[in-house]
Amino acid sequence: MELKPGLSALVTGGASGIGKALCLALGAKGVFVTVVDFSEERGKEVASLVQKENAKFHSNLKFPSAIFIKCDVTNTGDMTAAFDEHVATFGGLDICINSAGIGTSIPYYKDQTDGTHTWRRTVNVNLIAIIDCTRLAIKTMQAMQKPGVIINMGSASGLYPMINDPIYSGSKGGVVLFTRSLVPYKRQGIRINVLCPEFVETEMGSLISSKFINLMGGFVPMEMVVKGAFELITDESKAGSCLWITNRRGMEYWPSPTEQNKYMLRSSSSRKRTTAKSPFQTPLNLQLPQSYEKLVVHTLTHNFRNATRIVRAPLRLPIGPHHVLVKIIYAGVNASDVNFSSGRYFTGADKGPQLPFDAGFEAVGIIAAVGESVTNLEIGTPAAIMTFGSYAEFTMVPSKHILPVERPDPEVVAMLTSGLTASIALEKAGGQLESGKVVLVTAAAGGTGQFAVQLAKLAGNKVVATCGGADKAKLLKELGVDRVIDYKAEDIKTVLKKEFPKGLDIIYESVGGHMFDLCLNALAVYGRLIVIGMISQYQGEHGWKPSNYPGICEKLLAKSQTVAGFFLVQYSQFWQEHLDKLVHLFSEGKLKVSLDPKQFLGVHSVPDAVEYLHSGKSVGKVVVCIDPSYRQQTSRL
Repeated sequence: MELKPGLSALVTGGASGIGKALCLALGAKGVFVTVVDFSEERGKEVASLVQKENAKFHSNLKFPSAIFIKCDVTNTGDMTAAFDEHVATFGGLDICINSAGIGTSIPYYKDQTDGTHTWRRTVNVNLIAIIDCTRLAIKTMQAMQKPGVIINMGSASGLYPMINDPIYSGSKGGVVLFTRSLVPYKRQGIRINVLCPEFVETEMGSLISSKFINLMGGFVPMEMVVKGAFELITDESKAGSCLWITNRRGMEYWPSPTEQNKYMLRSSSSRKRTTAKSPFQTPLNLQLPQSYEKLVVHTLTHNFRNATRIVRAPLRLPIGPHHVLVKIIYAGVNASDVNFSSGRYFTGADKGPQLPFDAGFEAVGIIAAVGESVTNLEIGTPAAIMTFGSYAEFTMVPSKHILPVERPDPEVVAMLTSGLTASIALEKAGGQLESGKVVLVTAAAGGTGQFAVQLAKLAGNKVVATCGGADKAKLLKELGVDRVIDYKAEDIKTVLKKEFPKGLDIIYESVGGHMFDLCLNALAVYGRLIVIGMISQYQGEHGWKPSNYPGICEKLLAKSQTVAGFFLVQYSQFWQEHLDKLVHLFSEGKLKVSLDPKQFLGVHSVPDAVEYLHSGKSVGKVVVCIDPSYRQQTSRL
């Protein structure tokens, strides 16, 4: 909702503190305001100040641009009359902010009364009244049949315990979960969110010990609280959202996607509901052919073009039990495709794969058919897969391997092998990626590097990145990298030695060879070097050439360093959690996804795409559009 003159807002607790600040800030935008409070003197004063702010936008009004209504928010009759008067004055209700709140005057454990005028009163004002006022606001907005926004004032003490005032903490915790449970009203155009600042310098905040306030990083500026409220009002994607505001972390939505996934269990039925509501519209003309094209490896070699060929395979129906048929729309290209075509990833008693075998690791598409016993997925469901056989027009996959997504877009492909490798490796092999570190990412403008630099930056670190070429350096600067080292313009070893004499805390390494040597020597005390690949060594005539590192044990021991390998296949239990996290960050605008602009269309273009990736010319994720007819029907997330 755009904050513009002529909208109207009702604010409870509007005579003081955060409520007053919000009334004045809304007035400064030309919004008509009803100030609801128990204090008549201060309430009328705020309404007068709002009118002065409104005078900049409105002249010759036949009604006041701000009114005061004396009200006890715990009295349903009074509040019903207040909403009615607001609508009668301003002709509607666009915004409702339930800001009225109090603390307990007597510690809960010392209260010798029945709590009617102490802790019960706190619960009634902080929680019961917010529930009732939210109900009245919803009812009013529904009657007007217009979109509306409701913001309930929670508190950071509703997210974590406040030992000195458990009643206040409990009541605000109730506000948080009550509000987050109201997300379905978004379908009616009514968005309800909760704002949870830490201590603000108000009359209530001044009662808190200054020593405790200092421990929390000081009072949160009122301007920051107003900014958070305006974000919840204007951002149409925010519904059932909880915005946590602190001096220590800034504005942050709570819980994080990772925390949310701990309780949002993805049962079969919940997956079915999630995908059924996807905004992607499945084409009505989805038909299954009698045969389809796919790319298979027919001989083992690192030369991908020589190793593969296109074959036409029959499409056999019905689908096997517990399996689904996926129509591939986009497939991702990876440096390790050449390792796969050489048989490097196949181990076992037979010491090699059975030729021919299907090529490709990752793709997005839509489910075209389901087998018997598959009840959690439907035809038309957008899906991501990370199984062998994605360089094909269709592929059959066990239903348990399907990763539900909202849309089968190319950006999602980039988030699979490339994005998940960065996200999981930095968390699991990088020591949880603490803030305040110096992080180096090699081949940073590639498919996985672009994610690594952004995730490291989002975690609060200084990020250094290597690349080859001005275009790649430009991309990395746009992604927020602090120091880009273009090895075509300057010497990496010289830069690292001069600018980072103490070494690098975390290194995300994918090049191998000489680059690995540089990184190992540039590692700081306690440093961690994460090896996710060695692209420079993949396409040699004889494949990987093992390197010798005499004295490496002594070196690591002397500086308490760690070298950790990371292979994504061994972390499959984290795929869905981290994919959801990446999609969430992308949808929030906190994560960018760079796709290489060069187009590769159809299965026959896959060898060209693989060679292009290994040429070193690519910038961002290289993706093949397997079915070009779907390009017009898919768009960015």
